Amino acid sequence: MRRVSQPVRRSRLPEILTVPAVVAGVGYRLGLLGHAAPSTNSDEATMGLAALHIARGEGFPVWFYGQQYMGTLEAYLAAPVFALAGGPSLFGLRLPTLALYVLFLVLSWRLTLRLTGDRWFGLLVVALLALGSDRVVKNQLIAGGGYPEMNVAGVALAVLAVDLASGRPGWRLARWAAWGFLAGLMLWVDPLVLPYVVATGAVLVGFCRRELRGAAGALLGGAVVLGAAPLLLHSLVNGRNPLHAVLAVSGANTTAGWADRLHGGLLLGPPLGMGFCAPGQCATWQLWWALALPLLLAVAAATAWRATRRPPASPANPTSPANPTSPADPTSPADPTSPARPTSPDSPAGRAPRAGAAIRLALVLAAVATLGAYTVSSAAGLTPVESSRYLSCLLISLPALLWPVWTVARHGLRPSATDRRGIGWTLARPVALALLAATLGTAAHATWRAAETAPATRAAEARHTELVSTLRQLGVRHVRAGYWTCNRLIFASAEQVVCAVVDDTLRPGFDRYPAYRREVDRAAAPAWVAPAGSPLANALDERQRATPGSLALVTIDGWRIYLSR
Repeated sequence: MRRVSQPVRRSRLPEILTVPAVVAGVGYRLGLLGHAAPSTNSDEATMGLAALHIARGEGFPVWFYGQQYMGTLEAYLAAPVFALAGGPSLFGLRLPTLALYVLFLVLSWRLTLRLTGDRWFGLLVVALLALGSDRVVKNQLIAGGGYPEMNVAGVALAVLAVDLASGRPGWRLARWAAWGFLAGLMLWVDPLVLPYVVATGAVLVGFCRRELRGAAGALLGGAVVLGAAPLLLHSLVNGRNPLHAVLAVSGANTTAGWADRLHGGLLLGPPLGMGFCAPGQCATWQLWWALALPLLLAVAAATAWRATRRPPASPANPTSPANPTSPADPTSPADPTSPARPTSPDSPAGRAPRAGAAIRLALVLAAVATLGAYTVSSAAGLTPVESSRYLSCLLISLPALLWPVWTVARHGLRPSATDRRGIGWTLARPVALALLAATLGTAAHATWRAAETAPATRAAEARHTELVSTLRQLGVRHVRAGYWTCNRLIFASAEQVVCAVVDDTLRPGFDRYPAYRREVDRAAAPAWVAPAGSPLANALDERQRATPGSLALVTIDGWRIYLSR
C-alpha cells in the first residue's frame, strides 16, 4: 500500500511568545513616558513648537527650526495629536514616536522571517529590540529629529526589497512605489539611513533590472521625487544645498585626532549606540561588544555571500534546496519540513533564497558603511558618548548579524562524514550560545540601568512644571535664559511664556525661532531664568551684587528667577 505523507504541523509557540515580547517592549516604553523619561530638552521642544505651529496653521516648516537640514516629519505626525488633544504636551509629542517603535518591532519580525524562515530566531530578535538602554530609548522616543523614523524606514525598505527581489507576486507596483517613496522621504528626514537605501537599492537593481526598465522603474522614480519633494522644492526655491549644512554639523569643519576617532567610533560607539551601556557611560566589561562586532560582520558577510552564490535545488544537485538554510552550508541547518524540489532559478521559489541572502549581505554592508562613516567623522572623537546616536541604524542589521550565530547555537556545525574539523567545531556551539546569552544579558542590564533613572527624570520634570506655574503666577510673559532652557520653557507653557536665548556672559545666544527674540526685545522688563548653580545663575548673581536692587530674586527648587525692577 502506498503511504501518504502527512503535512508537518508547525508549533505556534514562537508566535505566541512574540506577542508578550512586543507588549513588554511597548509597556516598558509607556512606563518611561509616564515618568517623562527619557528627559526632554530644548531641541525636542523645538520640534514640539513646530508641531504646535502646524496644528494652528501658523506655519509649515520644511526643516528643523534654525537650520537647513533634518526634515520635520515628527512635527507633522504630532500636529494632529495636538489638534485633537486641544494643546501641546510632551506625551502627545512622543505618541507618534512610540507608534513608530511598535511598527519597527512588527516589521523587524517580518523581515527576520523573510530572511531566515526561523520563527524562534524572529522571537530572539524581537526580544532584543524590546529591551532598551538609555541611548536606545532616547533614539526611539525623543522627537528630536530623524532617529525614531530612520529604523522603521530602514526595516521597511529591506522588507520591500526582499519581496521585490524574490519575485513575490501581488501588489508589485505598489511595493515599488512604497520603496521609492520611503527612500525619497529619508533623503528629506535624515541622510544617516542612506547606506541602507543604497544597499537595498543595489539588490533591487541586481535582481530586477528587466522589471525596472518598464512601468516599475518610472513609478519608482516618481515616488522617490514625491518622497523627497519638501527637500527638492525648498532647495529650488531658495537656491540652497542642504548637503553643506549636513557636512558642517557632522564635524567636517572641525578636527579630532585619529586616535580619538578610532576610540570613539570603534570602541565606544558600537556598545553605546546598540544598547549595551549604562546611561552616559560604558563600563569596561560592556565594551566586549566592540570586539565581537567586527567578527560578526565578517562572518555574516561571508555566509550571506556564499548563500547568494548557491544555485537553486535541482535533481542533479539535491544538496542545494530552495530553502535558504541548506545542509551544504555548515552554519545553516537543514529543515526537514522543506525537502529539496526541482526549482527554476527564475521562479519566485528559486529566487527567494538568493534574494534573502543578498538582503542579508546588503544589511551587513550598510552597517559597515555606517560604522565607517561615523568613525572617520570628527564627532566620534569630539563627543563620542552623545554622538553614538549616529549609529542608531545598526539595529536594522541585527537579524543579519546574529543569524550565523543563531544557526550554530541551535544546530551546531555539521561537517560531512569525511570532513573532520577538530576541536574548533566541537566548541563552536557553546561559544555561539555564550555569545547570544551575553548579548541578551548585557542588553538587559543596560535596560535595567536606564529604568533606574526614570524617578529622577520625573522629579526633574516636576520641578520644571513648577517653574512654568511660578512664572504664570508672577505674571511673567517674557524671559531671557540659556539655550537648553528657552524653547523647553516656551513649549511647556504653550507659548504663554516667550524666551530669548543668552549665553553665560548674558550676551544674545542662538535663537532657533527668531520671532521669539523680537518679541522679548520689545518687552519692557523681561525676567531672567537660570538653573540653580549654573554659570548663568552665577553671572546674574554677580550682576545683582554689582547693582543692588536691579533684580528681585525668586527661588524655587532647582531654579532661580530674576525679576527686573
